[in-house]
Amino acid sequence: MRLQTLQRCACQALRRNVRQIPAAYSTRIASRATGLTPRLLHTSTPQRKRDDRQSQPKPATIQDLDMFGNTPPPSTSVDVCMHDGFGLNSGVTISDGNGALLVNGEAFSWRPWELATDKKLGNAKGQFVLPEESLSTLDLLWPRPDLLIIGTGKNIMPLSPGSRKAITKMGFRVDILDTRNAAAQFNLLATERGVSDVAAALVPLGWKDGQWTD
Repeated sequence: MRLQTLQRCACQALRRNVRQIPAAYSTRIASRATGLTPRLLHTSTPQRKRDDRQSQPKPATIQDLDMFGNTPPPSTSVDVCMHDGFGLNSGVTISDGNGALLVNGEAFSWRPWELATDKKLGNAKGQFVLPEESLSTLDLLWPRPDLLIIGTGKNIMPLSPGSRKAITKMGFRVDILDTRNAAAQFNLLATERGVSDVAAALVPLGWKDGQWTD
């Protein structure tokens, strides 16, 4: 009986002298002993990760960077270059071997070879020659477009110095290309800058040196 009483007293004294070590303190002691720093781990649920990906902005594409992608083309833009004429965006068709003069949003049939010697638009040097009378309509315009794009037919030809001088005298800058590329250039610039700033004079694809070719 006396032995049990002594054991009970010893246990009570031990409880009074020994305190429970807090978890955080025990962790610090363990980290000092091991040299490792405990870290808290954060986890995200799969649903949250999916939501984060969906909220991120999509990368830009070439179409997004196209400032004029939603701008309607002018009615005088060229939809198709034909052997003997042109089809315009407005639905108008210039045919019967006529060229096209596109200026200030208007389209005119144009036959510059009718005013040329032997109905030829090329000289002996292989240069493209436009009779001054064939550009008389442009000389009546005011204000005039800044740029005149000339389409020389199926193949590109350099503009003769005389024709370039006459066009420059009217106040135009001039760009000369084969007809397909000239039409594409006109469409682009007329959409970007407006039809009042650019004009086009286009010879049909089938016309060459006073005759029609296949």
